[in-house]
Amino acid sequence: MIEVRDLKKSFGPVPVLQGVTFTVQKGEAVVIIGASGGGKSILLKHLIGLITPDQGEVCIDGRSMAGLNERQLLQIRRKFGMLFQGAALFDSLNVEQNIGFILDREQNHPPGEIAQRVAEVLELVGLAGIGKKWPAELSGGMRKRVGLARAIIYHPEILLYDEPTTGLDPIAADAIDQLIARVGDTFKITSIAVTHDMRSARRIGRRILMLHQGRIYADEPPDDMFKSSDPVIHRFVNGIYEPGEQFSL
Repeated sequence: MIEVRDLKKSFGPVPVLQGVTFTVQKGEAVVIIGASGGGKSILLKHLIGLITPDQGEVCIDGRSMAGLNERQLLQIRRKFGMLFQGAALFDSLNVEQNIGFILDREQNHPPGEIAQRVAEVLELVGLAGIGKKWPAELSGGMRKRVGLARAIIYHPEILLYDEPTTGLDPIAADAIDQLIARVGDTFKITSIAVTHDMRSARRIGRRILMLHQGRIYADEPPDDMFKSSDPVIHRFVNGIYEPGEQFSL
């Protein structure tokens, strides 16, 4: 369903992606891990055509995104939903307006249908009855759930998650992980998540890709990744810092 071929991207003299290649099959749940500043979020933006690669290509359902105009890109982006790191809710809209925003903007859905679909996804994410609340009234975990409801209301084929548990306490993070798994099972959605949270990676991924030095360093099932004796993998997944090591804060 998704194929990334030899993707390269630099910003000025700084190389970020240096030949990333991988595939994701329909219905898979894939997690991408790697160091801060290593290009994980940049990679997600390539998947939906927000960034153009310096070299290589991204194919969605066999269609290359290279050279597409904005209208053609919008057709491909319609396959995607995305949960942003900070949920990215509109502060000037209440919860139900945030969730129904894309349907309202399309202007081809009667108001009653939009309200019904908003209510359905709010119930799915465990927030029934909060449609009139404002983003400022929500906890971090609730904002993430509203962001996820907005991402799934138009039934995308692919869901992207950018650090879905960042800023949440362990219990709220576990609830979000369970919700992500339930959404994937309910809608048979292909999902790709980038995360620093190793517990989350293990819970929601059926495959884990490790991005290291601009390339896919490892591609393993979770159990194999976390049992790996490779020193680069072992140190990262277990959070082991070597004195003198260079890293990004």
